[in-house]
Amino acid sequence: MTTQGAKAARGVAAAAVAVGVAQLVGAAFGPQADVRTAVGSSVIERTPGPLKEWAIQTFGTADKLFLTVAVLVVVAALAIIAGIVETPRRPLGSAMIVAAGALGCAAVLSRPGAGVVDIVPTLVGAACGVAVLRFLTSRRFTGDGDGPDAQDDTQDDTQDRTDRGRRRSLITLGLLVAGAASGVAGVVITRLTSSVSGDRNAFALPRITKSAAPIPADVQPPEVALPSFVTANDEFYRIDTALTVPQVSREAWKLRIHGMVDREVTVDFADLERFEVVERVVTLTCVSNPVGGELISNAVWTGYRVADLLAEAGVRPDADMVLSTSVDGWTAGTPVEALTADDALLAVGMNGQPLPIEHGYPARLVVPGLYGYVSATKWVTDLELTRFDRAEAYWTKLGWAARGPIKTESRIDIPRAGQDVTAGPNRFGGVAWAQKRGVRAVEVKMDDGEWQQATLGAAYSNDTWRLWSFDWQATPGFHTITVRATDNSGYTQTPDRADPVPDGATGWHSITFNVR
Repeated sequence: MTTQGAKAARGVAAAAVAVGVAQLVGAAFGPQADVRTAVGSSVIERTPGPLKEWAIQTFGTADKLFLTVAVLVVVAALAIIAGIVETPRRPLGSAMIVAAGALGCAAVLSRPGAGVVDIVPTLVGAACGVAVLRFLTSRRFTGDGDGPDAQDDTQDDTQDRTDRGRRRSLITLGLLVAGAASGVAGVVITRLTSSVSGDRNAFALPRITKSAAPIPADVQPPEVALPSFVTANDEFYRIDTALTVPQVSREAWKLRIHGMVDREVTVDFADLERFEVVERVVTLTCVSNPVGGELISNAVWTGYRVADLLAEAGVRPDADMVLSTSVDGWTAGTPVEALTADDALLAVGMNGQPLPIEHGYPARLVVPGLYGYVSATKWVTDLELTRFDRAEAYWTKLGWAARGPIKTESRIDIPRAGQDVTAGPNRFGGVAWAQKRGVRAVEVKMDDGEWQQATLGAAYSNDTWRLWSFDWQATPGFHTITVRATDNSGYTQTPDRADPVPDGATGWHSITFNVR
């Protein structure tokens, strides 16, 4: 290994030990002391809105994996620089580790529920990182000719230099592996000790007082492989800012209702038993969903009317917004009229099961007709009655619209773009949605032909998507299919393309395919 390569490796080993030790020690303090998550979350919070939107559009539900990899790459790059600039007499690399530790402590302290004691793992990790870097840079240890600080190394013979270099490389590698192993062990221990999967498995959904209407079989068009009308829990889209999924038990969960109310109210899970349990079938859509995108899903939700909970507090007439807050600090601003409607839920169940942890267990908001960024708060713990002219939520601060009603849109699922289709009779299809209004019609255009009516699956409700199919006699060659929907208000979706920012995408979905 070259001298520069050896120096770089020392820096990476020191960083691995610093992060690994912080992660391992942090396992004894709880999730709030996790510096890796704290730094990643701080990066998410400080990332400009357009860059966040780019990440979602580019990586979809893998956006958090991308962020994790990006943070690791930056850490590795800084570690390499630290290793290169570190010398026995000038501990510049050590100073970089100390600075990184200070930033890590600040990130930890910025997380909801964190205290001063929670920075201890980060401090211990930074100290270990500095110790490793100083050790690996020591002239007595390396003797590798790091400039004027190691001139005595020229008196050694070639064999001695080779032996020292080999010993240095092996020790560096060993420390790097030990640091990485510590980090992995810390992550595993933290997940095992903080997981609420056992609490979720022990939870029996409350008995439903008011069931949703049965879903008829003909909501699903026959003989075309469309998404299921009800999306399975493990297939339901997930977009949120939680780098590590919050773990909240039913015993620890509380919901505070305050602000512009007659009386402040705090309810726990036991308190929910006095409210009526209702079931709703509701389609949720992410504002980042592009034209033809898949950030939309439909589920059967079980929970309690938010209106009933707000009634306990007494909403003042001049309040027009509810600022809901997640346990991890994320916020959404929802119009009061949406949450006082009969169909807005504090959901505890999804498709007949307790909420999946990644979808908000033990409780979340489900509000028909609004994009998730202004309504669908997971792991919700706080409802503040306020006004739109007094408060801003997470995404509105980054340039998104304060109110986000879902737009009328449609999508082609069959055929897929670029797919080879067999000549002859074919049945195509997709989905359309216009929550709170419902879909009246879907039209399809083949190439530059006239718009033709698609066949609609049965309409379940105005709060759910609607599946459609279209029969076509395919002829050889390349073809383009385009779709548009008309909602029950009579509005037909516009062909004008608009990006998701600031209030949702618009435009017709078209794809090109080949008939053989």
